[in-house]
Amino acid sequence: MDKAIKQIIKSRNKLPPSPYSYKSKFEQEGGCGVTGFACNIPVSGRHIFEPSIQMHNRGNGKGGGIAAVGLKAEDLGVNQEILENDYLYQIALLNNEVQKQLEEEFIKPLFEIDNAERVKTVADYRDIPGLVVKPPDVVRYFVRVRPEILKNFLEKNSLQDLDLRRAEDEFIYQTTYRINNKFYSSLGEKKAFVLSHGRNMLIFKIVGYAEQVVQYYQLEDLKAHVWIAHQRYPTKGKVWHPAGAHPFVGMDEALVHNGDFANYYAVTQYLKQRNIFPLFLTDTEVSVLLFDLLNRVYGYPLEYIIEAMAPTTELDFALLPPEKQKIYSAIHACHIHGSPDGPWFFIIARNEPYKNYFQLIGITDTAMLRPQVFALYEGEVQIGLICSEKQAIDATLRSLSKEDKRFCPVADQYWNARGGSHTDGGAFIFTVKPKKDDPSQKVIICTDKFGRVVSIPKKEIPPKGISLTTSNFLEKIELKINATLPIKAFKEILPLIPKWDYEEFYGLCHKLANRAIEDERTKKWIIEFLTLLNDRRYALGKKKRSWVLATINDVLKEIFDTTPDITSKISSRYKKIDWDSQKALRPPKKEEKVLVIDAWGFPPEGEECDAKLICKAYLEGWRLFIAYNYRGQRFCGCGLGPNTQGVHIDVYGSAGDYLGSGIDGLEIYVHGNAQDQVGQIINKGKMVIFGDVGQTFLYGAKGGEIYVLGNAAGRPLINAVGHPRVVINGTALDYLAESFMAGDPLKGGGFVLLNGIEFDEDGNLKEQSIPYPGSNLFSLASGGAVYVRDPYKKLVEDQLNGGEFASLTKEDWNLILPYLEENERLFGIKVEDLLRVNGKLKTPYEVYRKVKAIKLEVLTGGIPE
Repeated sequence: MDKAIKQIIKSRNKLPPSPYSYKSKFEQEGGCGVTGFACNIPVSGRHIFEPSIQMHNRGNGKGGGIAAVGLKAEDLGVNQEILENDYLYQIALLNNEVQKQLEEEFIKPLFEIDNAERVKTVADYRDIPGLVVKPPDVVRYFVRVRPEILKNFLEKNSLQDLDLRRAEDEFIYQTTYRINNKFYSSLGEKKAFVLSHGRNMLIFKIVGYAEQVVQYYQLEDLKAHVWIAHQRYPTKGKVWHPAGAHPFVGMDEALVHNGDFANYYAVTQYLKQRNIFPLFLTDTEVSVLLFDLLNRVYGYPLEYIIEAMAPTTELDFALLPPEKQKIYSAIHACHIHGSPDGPWFFIIARNEPYKNYFQLIGITDTAMLRPQVFALYEGEVQIGLICSEKQAIDATLRSLSKEDKRFCPVADQYWNARGGSHTDGGAFIFTVKPKKDDPSQKVIICTDKFGRVVSIPKKEIPPKGISLTTSNFLEKIELKINATLPIKAFKEILPLIPKWDYEEFYGLCHKLANRAIEDERTKKWIIEFLTLLNDRRYALGKKKRSWVLATINDVLKEIFDTTPDITSKISSRYKKIDWDSQKALRPPKKEEKVLVIDAWGFPPEGEECDAKLICKAYLEGWRLFIAYNYRGQRFCGCGLGPNTQGVHIDVYGSAGDYLGSGIDGLEIYVHGNAQDQVGQIINKGKMVIFGDVGQTFLYGAKGGEIYVLGNAAGRPLINAVGHPRVVINGTALDYLAESFMAGDPLKGGGFVLLNGIEFDEDGNLKEQSIPYPGSNLFSLASGGAVYVRDPYKKLVEDQLNGGEFASLTKEDWNLILPYLEENERLFGIKVEDLLRVNGKLKTPYEVYRKVKAIKLEVLTGGIPE
């Protein structure tokens, strides 16, 4: 071990030990909401407000907090030099009388103070709705360690070989420990604690919700390059106090966490062996202490830090290059006993003052047991986002785009990380750094754990002051309305779209929307046509898909918004209902067929949520629904009861978790990405997802016919039984069909059809690098089958655990062909194209492989067949 490392660890032995026993049992509460974004321009705190509200149902009002990195000096009343070089000390005063004592002992004698102030707050915390506990007063100092104090620290601890600035970091760390130990952890009465002490970063946290932090401390206009927020109190911590809320500070990084360590005590012992003593008794605190140890003391690069916290194992380890295996093995030998175990997901906001960049980092545990979504937008501005749920990402972009039209309300790309993997390492990093050709401007580089860049193809952005022009095709398409099927007109328009500029495309969409609003007879056709433009993948020429989708979303919303209200006497096939008019719900009249539900004002769950309204409307006789304006509301389609054939729900917007769970006959079409726990314990019915789907998709499913255009995240179809029939055109991250118990697919049982394909920028099909990247395909399954498009035989037996490859038979092909044909009708993915390999048409038996369950002796009693 390096001499300086030994001396740093040894110097901490002089710190007073924590008075707590880590074996104690504490209140545990998980299921947190975490969110964050990094932007190449500084943006206001109000934009962390909206996604925090979106995840209220992931909070409990007992803890919320935010962190900001990459601040603007003028917002804090200092110059740029002080902001970048001073330590921004923020201390929460739980008892204002202690400020003088704390300053006289720990601030004035130790530091040169360049600025000190009490952070401004609202006059009365009770003016903030729902805030029931007064947040602590916060005093902010910009400080540097006095030279004579630092010199004495170096001599006493034999740290003369340490870089002077890094030694100053260690002094700050130890001073913060002493303050917290004296004024918080060692007393029955908690009097004060350090919120944050890093350079160019700050943290606030309260007993309440994250957005109330922004309101109370008046951070709406405070600008920063990186923001993170957390809803809910952490596991292990005392739930009655703000010190236990997230984020927690390392040195120049702040960490928020969703999950709960199974080995919390083991991690604290690992830290204790290195003279690191947690004081707040939360697994979130030990997470950032672990990060700080690996980063600042051991000096590991970020890749190795992530590997120490979320080690690569099993097949993924075997697929690493030999040189990485050697390094990773050494990391495991040193740090595996300190790696967090159990369900967790971290978001870290970080300043790297020695390399002049800021970072937003998302790391998931190796088993991917907590939800996570990443997104990236690149245009005139760049922004990278990480959240527990996609709807929080959409809320952030929506908030930003309202203020600054350079932001698109739709990201260019959304994706999930695959924990502990050889593919992406389970982590992605958004780095905000100066441009090489113009250091006054900043740029975002997105990479995975291994440093591989996530890039977005360069496309044109919409011009400012866009004018709506129309092409000659508008007149032609108007002649086709109601005269031909929308899909036919859609196919005719496809070759023209790449040639259009934004004005022509926008013009077509808005003119059609106006026509639908003015002429009831055209409304159904136009909605279906615009929905095809939204759902399908096709060539756009120089246009960005994000802006095209934003336009389609806008015009569909305009059509739905202008639908006659349910209280209106206007005769219409469509009637709209929203939060304000929900009490006017009644049975449909003769000409009324479709109930259009504006979900915006409804709570995400509970007795007054939109899902309950759908149930009530069903009992009133409504059978066709368009539900739009979703912003994370959960349980759509749930609770309607058995035998709901004939019910159809179209879903637009950011639909929330548990959509379609437990349905028994109805159909749900999700016109975009879906989130977690979709279709759990579905009995029968049909679900179509025109995008990706989140974690634990179809958990415990018993039946149904389900189609997914994109990818599924971790753990789809775990414990599924009966006869679900599922087509996933993309791939699944891991644990696909684990413990599948769906009988014999050739005798009415269930199966999964995995195509492993994606679309390029021109809407053409292309194969993913591997049909299935995980180590657990059909793991411990006892029935059913997985049919995988794998013409190059890339899947190997090591990916199966309780399954085996079997020859695809004529009976198998006859079974799955009708589902591929329906898949073609829904998504435009031709069966012929799926059978084409390197431009040549192959037989199904050359393209698809079957994975079936092994009959284990432990299950058959050792009796041979």
